[in-house]
Amino acid sequence: MSTPETPQEPLLGNEPAPEATPAPTAHEHTDTLPSIEEQFRQLELKAAEHYDAWLRAKAEGENIRRRAQEDISKAHKFAVEKFAGELLAVKDSLEAALAVPEQTVESFKSGVELTLKQLVSAFEKNALIEVNPAGEKFDPHKHQAIGMVDSEQEANTVVTVLQKGYLIAERVLRPALVMVAKGKQ
Repeated sequence: MSTPETPQEPLLGNEPAPEATPAPTAHEHTDTLPSIEEQFRQLELKAAEHYDAWLRAKAEGENIRRRAQEDISKAHKFAVEKFAGELLAVKDSLEAALAVPEQTVESFKSGVELTLKQLVSAFEKNALIEVNPAGEKFDPHKHQAIGMVDSEQEANTVVTVLQKGYLIAERVLRPALVMVAKGKQ
């Protein structure tokens, strides 16, 4: 078994002379900067990384745009779904009324009134608001004047409503058809 050698401190006066490091010669001089080729290769790698990142971002943008278009398409396609579901009950009531073999005028009338209540309820649940402007000032945004009549009312006031109008979410779905007062002469 051998004993590990431990470095010993030199005794005073018996120290070996330090070895001189040779000065680099012109042929042994190493460049601290990478070569032009190496720099060019590094720049090409960086450019390729940036191009790849750009392509990925572009593809992601296209995917987001495509998904948004699909969502909009589905929203248009199924926007009426809730309202249509509400109207099914109204249709069922009308069919049930027609299926009764012997009806009296009173039973038929009460059935129609109940069906109308169902329809009004469906309208309310879906923000479909009736516009009945009798006695109001004429509003060309919500009303369509069919004609003017002599009246004791103030000029440009709705005298008669020929057909009710409807708003859906505060937007005119159908303007009310009205007769407007000419005013006192």
